[in-house]
Amino acid sequence: MTDFIIIGGGVAGTSAGAYLSKLGTVQVLEAEPVLAYHASGRSAALFEESYGKPSTVALNAASRIYHVENKLLSPRGLMLVGSKNNAAEFEAERLQMGLDLMTGAEAKAMVPILNTDVIDRAGYHEDAWDLDTDALIQSYVKTIRGNGGAIATKAGVTAISKTTNGWKVTTNSEVYNASILVNAAGPWVDQIAQMAGISPIGFKALRRSMGRIPAPGGHDVSGWPMIFGAAEEWYAKPDAGALIVSPAEEILVEPHDAFVDDMILAEGFARYEENVTEPVTRLLSSWAGLRTFSPDRTLVLGRDPDAQTFIWCAGQGGYGMQSSPAAGQLLADLVNGKTPAIDAGAVAALDPKRFR
Repeated sequence: MTDFIIIGGGVAGTSAGAYLSKLGTVQVLEAEPVLAYHASGRSAALFEESYGKPSTVALNAASRIYHVENKLLSPRGLMLVGSKNNAAEFEAERLQMGLDLMTGAEAKAMVPILNTDVIDRAGYHEDAWDLDTDALIQSYVKTIRGNGGAIATKAGVTAISKTTNGWKVTTNSEVYNASILVNAAGPWVDQIAQMAGISPIGFKALRRSMGRIPAPGGHDVSGWPMIFGAAEEWYAKPDAGALIVSPAEEILVEPHDAFVDDMILAEGFARYEENVTEPVTRLLSSWAGLRTFSPDRTLVLGRDPDAQTFIWCAGQGGYGMQSSPAAGQLLADLVNGKTPAIDAGAVAALDPKRFR
């Protein structure tokens, strides 16, 4: 019998496992053949501290030191572009993220493919960073195993039952027992809760697509920032000499192994092309992921109020990678009866009891 069973081997489960492994024995269960197979393996991989709701920003800020100390960040920068047609949305987002205002011409000097016949304003700051997501996951795996924890892949959960001493979790190949059960199953968290006899919260899985295209016009894109269209109608990010473009869609779907809708991707490319001077001529690759949100679009971290040995680590949406160190630490603090490092208001905003 272990102290903690963690269902889910993405960034939520591995970060929870890393911090909880300092308190007791950990067993991570992942249904897929590899860790970080779903949303965690399909992330835009950016650390932007001001991105998200206030409680997410608090987690981001508390996570920065981990990312820096583990050398997971490299310079990128962030640019928001807008026009007269979306001036209100642009200004609200620029102020929320604390971006410095610049003209369309100044933005074009940094990203020469921007179409200044459309873009007449931009916001920018340097404090946005590429995040090495593979190294992040591996840092958590190293900690789990270094503290005597275990990780099982191809371990899809088939049944969960309450026991006198905690929980029994049956997979397609083995039975596990633990005192505390951590639900970090991404889009499947409500399904896992129901299997355990816990009331679901009402999470929604929203599909988002991405396409990788050659560097526009043969430019060296390595020094370009990540670029968002106002109202997040599209975004683009340099990636290993090419450019990732996303329509930034949010299509409600059932939890599954996500795949691209070619029509949605084409519509996103069209919105991107309206703002640049170089057309999309070739697609190198494409993929999609599911971003999972709670009803209030805020992460859910902590004990279920109806079952104190059932812990939620869910609803990361698009913020899981950058917020994961502080999220894992928060769960460990709550389990250990320790005052959390982040402020009490953020802890309350993340608490599952808000849905009961």
